[in-house]
Amino acid sequence: MTAPHEPNQTPTSESTAGRPRVSVAPMMDWTDRDCRYFLRLLAPGALLYTEMVTAIAIVRGDRGRLLGFSPAEQPLVLQLGGSDPELLAEASAIAAGFGYRALNLNVGCPSSRVVEGAFGACLMKDPPRVADCVRAMLSAGLPVSVKTRIGVDDHDSYDALAAFIDQVSAAGCRHFIVHARKAWLSGLSPHENRTIPPLRYDVVYRLRDDFPALRLEINGGIGSVDDVAGHLGRVDGVMLGRKAYQDPWFLVELAQAGLCGPVSALDRAGVVLAMADYAAVRCAEGAPLRQLTRHMLGLYRGQRGGRAWRRFLTERAAVPGAGPEVLQESLALVGRRVPDAQAA
Repeated sequence: MTAPHEPNQTPTSESTAGRPRVSVAPMMDWTDRDCRYFLRLLAPGALLYTEMVTAIAIVRGDRGRLLGFSPAEQPLVLQLGGSDPELLAEASAIAAGFGYRALNLNVGCPSSRVVEGAFGACLMKDPPRVADCVRAMLSAGLPVSVKTRIGVDDHDSYDALAAFIDQVSAAGCRHFIVHARKAWLSGLSPHENRTIPPLRYDVVYRLRDDFPALRLEINGGIGSVDDVAGHLGRVDGVMLGRKAYQDPWFLVELAQAGLCGPVSALDRAGVVLAMADYAAVRCAEGAPLRQLTRHMLGLYRGQRGGRAWRRFLTERAAVPGAGPEVLQESLALVGRRVPDAQAA
């Protein structure tokens, strides 16, 4: 798909060796291609990740549907799930052909479905297998990172975590994103695993000190500009999850504070109009409007008219045949009149 609006992709001035210091986490059912296009409008300098896609799905499934994306989403990283090095090698080679900038291996998800598939957080207990998976993925010629937790179940000592990092980095992984909570594989839901185990930022900071040659990025419970600035004083990068999704203008605030690359040239209304242009293309391809607008509902969070805008968008986007005109019309709820030429 050719994007109707190409967001500014100037490299971030504050990045290390040209790498963005703020990224948006892979989130199942959330960070699909439409969400990423929307987030890129707000954050030209952030690194974006796909939802997790299993290696076996890529090898056996509809690759275009699973891996397709707009060039406007770049720089973009594909997160893979799996524990079979051969499947991961094949999936990585396929992904490289689609133009992803890098690959990420999920070693942090604690959901029962992922655990039953013998990947995700349970892999923390098997560092040799993770090392084999990383070597296999690297065969595709793309950088490979690992997203992990600080521990899993009772396998949660700092020595065990350091041994895991040491063994996996020896296989060629130079970039680790660490969710600063342990995971419980039984007894807690995925939501509870994001809130009940205590945050241990000190553990990630210690890793930064003990592994100076690696890129260490922190994730978990980060919700303010001050939080991001503080972490960036201690580690190489910050990965945001639900805060970026539920309050997407936060990414603009980070850029305005000099923490997330160039500031978007668009105000909120400009983002809505750019998404209307995008919707014209996606709806013509058969995507229902609500598939796009569901990701936008936090845009006017805390703003005058924001509640009415969300309600209007939710209700009108669900009407069969709804198109970009709904987005254009929605701006009247937040005090922005659409020029006649755009509304036509």
